Amino acid sequence: MRGCISSAFCSAAQLRCLILDTSRGIGLRVSRIKQASIGFPYVNLKTYLTARQKLIDRALDRHLPKANRKPTTLHRAMRYSLFAGGKRLRPILCLAAAEACRGSIDNALPLACALECIHTYSLVHDDLPSMDNDDFRRGRPTCHKVFGEGIAVLAGDALLTIAFEIVSKAKPTPRYNISTLLREIAVAAGSQKLIAGQAADLEAEGKNVKREQLQFIHENKTAAILKSSVRLGAMSANADARKLSAITQFGQRLGLAFQIIDDILDVTQTSEILGKSAGKDVAAKKATYPAVIGLKKSRAEARRLTRQAHNALSVFSSRDAEALHALGNYLLEREY
Repeated sequence: MRGCISSAFCSAAQLRCLILDTSRGIGLRVSRIKQASIGFPYVNLKTYLTARQKLIDRALDRHLPKANRKPTTLHRAMRYSLFAGGKRLRPILCLAAAEACRGSIDNALPLACALECIHTYSLVHDDLPSMDNDDFRRGRPTCHKVFGEGIAVLAGDALLTIAFEIVSKAKPTPRYNISTLLREIAVAAGSQKLIAGQAADLEAEGKNVKREQLQFIHENKTAAILKSSVRLGAMSANADARKLSAITQFGQRLGLAFQIIDDILDVTQTSEILGKSAGKDVAAKKATYPAVIGLKKSRAEARRLTRQAHNALSVFSSRDAEALHALGNYLLEREY
């Protein structure tokens, strides 16, 4: 990571001013950082993301059964969905959290791969006709459109279960044994978090949803896995209680902001830009932040949560947490 970082510096207060100017409602842009000539040490995101994506893809390829292994249709479907060009944000956040806690990328990598398998499984199932009924994902036909609904269900099941196999291969640390790591990922993906959010999302379709109900959906459907992504990265680095708490707060705030921005993008961007069908939330009468509180307030809420996420990292040095800060900004910038 160090080779991707500028050598210039600025104060934490100056960085916060650049991150968000909430009084004027302006989101941070990379160009503003460069023009400001203050020079906080920031990650060259294009280089950083590309390098991390390649690293994660190579590891995922090693963990998954080859496409020619029986049953070939199932393994081809798993690989079709997993290697469909995703940004790998959750595993990248996992690795960045490990770095923030001065851990090893190699130790965090199995956990990062497991998280991507769970995320992809959730997308495969989410796209099914009985769920969100989407024909495109990441710019390609969805798994069930290519392999049929039955194989898509099984491919999702297989991606979920292989995630636990991958975690079992991770290296334990003095504070966090394999049982702790498995429980972290199981709870995040289970009936009280990820699946809870999915169920509540389905039940809320076409109804007048209160903000508290909407927050429950988003905190579980999206934020829970993103929060566990950074927590598992920190655990792989044997983070102490103080650092794990800070990382947890960062992940929770950023995860909620991430889903709010996704809600916004669904009504402001085209299908070509999103890589999936735009406007489907409105058509399906989904419970979203723009639908419940409006577009302007949704943008303000995403900025507020992102600011809180940055502030949660104050226990880390600027250099240790710079990748997490940059990734937080990157997620917010998707809407601008």
